[in-house]
Amino acid sequence: MSKSPQTPQADAPTATTRRAFLRLSLAVAPAAVALGACDGQQGEAGRREAASAADPALYQPTYFSAAEWACLQAVVARLIPGDAQDPGALEAGVPEYIDRQMGTPWAAGRLWFMQGPFQPDAPATLGYQLRLAPRELYRLGLADLDQACRAAHGKAFTELDAAAQDGVLQQLEAGALALAQVPPKALFGLLLANAREGFFSDPRHGGNRDLVGWKLIGFPGARADFMDWVERDVAYPLPPVSIDGVRG
Repeated sequence: MSKSPQTPQADAPTATTRRAFLRLSLAVAPAAVALGACDGQQGEAGRREAASAADPALYQPTYFSAAEWACLQAVVARLIPGDAQDPGALEAGVPEYIDRQMGTPWAAGRLWFMQGPFQPDAPATLGYQLRLAPRELYRLGLADLDQACRAAHGKAFTELDAAAQDGVLQQLEAGALALAQVPPKALFGLLLANAREGFFSDPRHGGNRDLVGWKLIGFPGARADFMDWVERDVAYPLPPVSIDGVRG
């Protein structure tokens, strides 16, 4: 498979390459992601936080169906794959982060202008250009993704091997995968952006479990002051700290 700066490869990357990619991911993510993420409603998902932190398998999604949940987990596992040394999206709780965001005003499209005319091919500088709110894009897009995989491979996305999954995601990223209801690039962009957010946001939002994202790239987290170390060409010596005071 050809290399892509965003899409994972079937071959496991070296630790150096992996850390460089994830540092770049944090650099291009919104500044609010690292500490605050979306201003989510904690609700039932928040009350289940202790159980899911102890065992990620105990988390039960509140928005996604069983089929959607399985597909979402498989996708983010390829966008940020884990290896023997470093946890990936699944270990960091990225799917839980995304599910919890589906109950927020952001996911319902209430934080920006959502009336026509819509121009899906307009440049990104003109803002969001779909009539679908993010939660609707997920619902229709994941169904489309599975349908496209079944048409091309005779299997759902979750049933493909890692190399085939990477190939599908590369097609999705390039806009070359025909989806019935949503623009493929829009779906890939949403999946990648939310995977980054879930990997690097504060753990209170469901992702970055055990501060694995921050530890991987040496980010100090919500420490009161680390400016003395910004210009030094050495690793920050203290572990990261979450907003709630959890230490990595």
